[in-house]
Amino acid sequence: MDKIRIIGGRPLEGTIDISGAKNAALILMAAGLLTDERLVLENVPDLADVETMGQLLAQHGIAVDRPAPRTLSLGGAITNVEAPYDIVRKMRASILVLGPLLTRAHEARVSLPGGCAIGTRPVDLHLKGLEAMGAEIRLDGGYIDATAPHGLHGANITFPFVSVGATENLMLAASLAEGETVLVNAAREPEISDLATCLIAMGADITGIGTDRLAILGVKSLHGARHTIIPDRIETGTYACAAAITGGALLLRGARPADLGAVLATLAQAGVDITETPDGLRVSRRNGLHGTDAMTEPFPGFATDMQAQFMTLMAVAEGASMITESIFENRFMHVPELNRMGARVNVHGASAIVRGVPTLSGAPVMATDLRASFSLVLAGLAARGETIVNRVYHLDRGYEAVERKLAACGADIERLAA
Repeated sequence: MDKIRIIGGRPLEGTIDISGAKNAALILMAAGLLTDERLVLENVPDLADVETMGQLLAQHGIAVDRPAPRTLSLGGAITNVEAPYDIVRKMRASILVLGPLLTRAHEARVSLPGGCAIGTRPVDLHLKGLEAMGAEIRLDGGYIDATAPHGLHGANITFPFVSVGATENLMLAASLAEGETVLVNAAREPEISDLATCLIAMGADITGIGTDRLAILGVKSLHGARHTIIPDRIETGTYACAAAITGGALLLRGARPADLGAVLATLAQAGVDITETPDGLRVSRRNGLHGTDAMTEPFPGFATDMQAQFMTLMAVAEGASMITESIFENRFMHVPELNRMGARVNVHGASAIVRGVPTLSGAPVMATDLRASFSLVLAGLAARGETIVNRVYHLDRGYEAVERKLAACGADIERLAA
């Protein structure tokens, strides 16, 4: 497996172009199952997860073409309703083909998903919602077998807690269901709004965009469309942490501040200078960092996908901070690796106490999941000496051209081939 080698201690200076949002791209690709016509997606990031989703759609019968750089064209009739384990195990977002397959083909056989080992993340809400819409579902040998012989129908569905994936899956299913589906306590993440915008361009009838109550009135069919994917808010927050932890200054071109929710306010409290510009966000840190508490919450709260990166930043801040993870129960696996580099982090249940140290020391470390992998890159950028980050395939799933983007801004970083 490839590794990344970093010699730390260099402030980052320059411009980083923010790629299209991974989490938006994957669900928008799944929307290609809802029509035989062409869905053209622009600003598509070049990521392993995007490639995996393309393979999954292709085996369902959808032609996936790249007519231009950063552009995907999807289209074709569904010829196969099974999402096999060998593909689904690589990426949790594969579960998002369940709703489209069921509403279009009235049947689906989807392997229970894999992805990062950051918690159980059950698919119960997906299945219960589809059952409320008339699906018959059983679990068999690690697969979800679902049928809707007479099609899906509208339903009033109240989520007991916010789930981005369940909201997305049921939106896709409801777009072609008979009657109106109302989703209460729906997720409000920017990726949800981006999906709704694309579906409306395809002919869907959706109201309540940006709120926790979505109403989807099913239509007979959807047509092709062209849609530009929003910038990646997690990549934006991650590179903001990179500017701050190295004491540098970065222009994050294309960033949309409103999409980051509480992340920017929390960074500002910690001593990070953030300025909105016509081109995006300018981020710097000229003075010291201050220990600042954070609790992960659904949007517009502090994103769970920013927790590991913010913890690394707090590891070199003055004073102590407490970081509480309320979304996933197993998302502190990066802590032992940070502590190997000299951080002082103690985990107590769902919270981690971080006592800042003056500096970190380079060391060989191992990435445990997608976001944790970049937290270790951040640590390496700030540390004295050499850091080797192992198992960077996690990084390739969600961050585009990491070494190129960082090296262009002054980082001493390179990929070492396996």
